[in-house]
Amino acid sequence: MTVAIKHVPSVKIYCKHVNGISVEVAIMLKLAAKSDRTSAPIYLLDWYNLDQELILVLERPIPAKDLRGHIKTNGGPLDEEEAKVILKQLIDAAIDLENKHIFHRDIKVQNILIETSSNRPRVRLIDFGLSCFVKKRSSYREFFECEDRGVYRPGPTTVFQIGMVLFDMLHRSEFAKDSFFANKQRISYKLSKNCKDLLRTTLNREPKKRPTLKQLRSHPWL
Repeated sequence: MTVAIKHVPSVKIYCKHVNGISVEVAIMLKLAAKSDRTSAPIYLLDWYNLDQELILVLERPIPAKDLRGHIKTNGGPLDEEEAKVILKQLIDAAIDLENKHIFHRDIKVQNILIETSSNRPRVRLIDFGLSCFVKKRSSYREFFECEDRGVYRPGPTTVFQIGMVLFDMLHRSEFAKDSFFANKQRISYKLSKNCKDLLRTTLNREPKKRPTLKQLRSHPWL
């Protein structure tokens, strides 16, 4: 079996879980325990907590490359139909994490593997280093990160990150938040009406105006 080895310096492990293990390990163990082997997250096969670093032994799908590389291999933006196949799986993966009270926090093209062992690309999520367990605090899905490091709203944040991924799949330039909000970067006029609508709603500046993940999954474009 081909594996990937991830080295995490101890000084970069900011959050610890029960029994002193890192939150990244705790999350991946929880995901592996509830996995049916068709889920999106990469599997944690083993781990070693050493004095100076944490070593993770991870599943390494072959053939596969990250979504950024997949786009480059394509020679430019993906067509809407291929982007749609990928986005549906990504949204389903995000909903599954939300149901397990896990917030990935770093969904982007570099952290999405596209497994190409079959005719239909399979989405795999990697790098749970910034992830955290979440606890519901209000009707607006407000959650606290580990300890007292900050307050996050996982739903709206995840929806925005999914919008960024879709933008990157369909444009030659990667999404830049400041330029987009300053109207210096625009959604391509070549895209279908429903696709443009999905991008506008997910990338709305106001978190409360973004759809929920389940609403997003029912969007007309999908």
